[in-house]
Amino acid sequence: MKLPFTKMHGAGNDFVVIDATRERFRPTPELLRLLTERRLGVGCDQVLVVEAPSAPDVDFDYRIFNADGSEVGQCGNGARCLARFVREQGLSHKDSIRVRTRTATMNLAQLADGRVRVDMGVPRLEPAQIPFAAPARAPRYTLTVDGGATVEIGVANMGNPHAVIEVADVDEAPVAEVGAALQKHPAFPERVNAGFLQVVDEGHARLRVYERGAGETLACGSGACAAAVVGRLWGRLGPRVAIRVPGGELEIEWAGEGRPVYMTGPATTVFRGELEWRN
Repeated sequence: MKLPFTKMHGAGNDFVVIDATRERFRPTPELLRLLTERRLGVGCDQVLVVEAPSAPDVDFDYRIFNADGSEVGQCGNGARCLARFVREQGLSHKDSIRVRTRTATMNLAQLADGRVRVDMGVPRLEPAQIPFAAPARAPRYTLTVDGGATVEIGVANMGNPHAVIEVADVDEAPVAEVGAALQKHPAFPERVNAGFLQVVDEGHARLRVYERGAGETLACGSGACAAAVVGRLWGRLGPRVAIRVPGGELEIEWAGEGRPVYMTGPATTVFRGELEWRN
C-alpha cells in the first residue's frame, strides 16, 4: 500500500500530515513508527490526520498522534500547518477555517504575510481542569521531583496540560531531566508538557518545551501560549509577547482571564512523498 503524505513544520516543530478527508485512516503503532522515526522512516515530532468535519459548524476535524502512539488534543504549530495544508491541497479556499480536535475547536486565519493566526481558546486554570492534583488554584505551586529536588511551577490547560517553570537561562535549564521527571509525577494524572521560560522583558521571552510523548521539540505552540498566560499571571509578561523557541519565533496575545489566546507564526511545507508499507 502506498500512503501519500506531506512533511511540514511550524517554527521547527515538524509533522507528517495525512489527508483522510475522503477515506478513513487509523494509524497502527507500526505505521506511526515508520512515519516518526528519523533514521528508519520519514521523521517528525507528530503525525496529523486531517478528516472530514464531524459537525456542521467546523470545516475539518484533525487528530494528533505522538510517536509513542498516544493521541493528544491540541497542537498550535500543527494547526497552522493544517491551515496551509488544506489550502495547498485544494481542500479549502477560505482565508479562515474552523477545525476541531479531540479536545478543542479553533479558528485559523491565513495572513497576508504568509503566517497563520490561531485562536487557541480560553486557557483553563483551575487544577481540576488541567488536570493537576492541588487543593485550590494558586499562581504558583511547589513540587518535589525525582532525586528530591523541588521546582516551582505555574499550570494551564491549552487543550492539553502544561506546567511552566521560570529559569534564568533556557540554554542551561535541565529540560530533559526535569521534563521527564514531571511526566511521572502523580500530580499530573494525564502527564504534562513542561515549559522552561526565560523572561527577557515584558514583551519578549525564550522557551524550551519537553512534550509528553515526544520529548523536547524545537517549538510547541500550545506551550508558548501556556508560558505567555502563566508569565502574565505572574506579572512577568505583558498582553503581547514574542516568544523565541529553538526553531523560530511565535507571537502570543492574551487580553486576560476569560479571554482567548491568539498565536501567530509560520507554517512551512518541506516536501511531499509516498510511504510504501504493508498494512
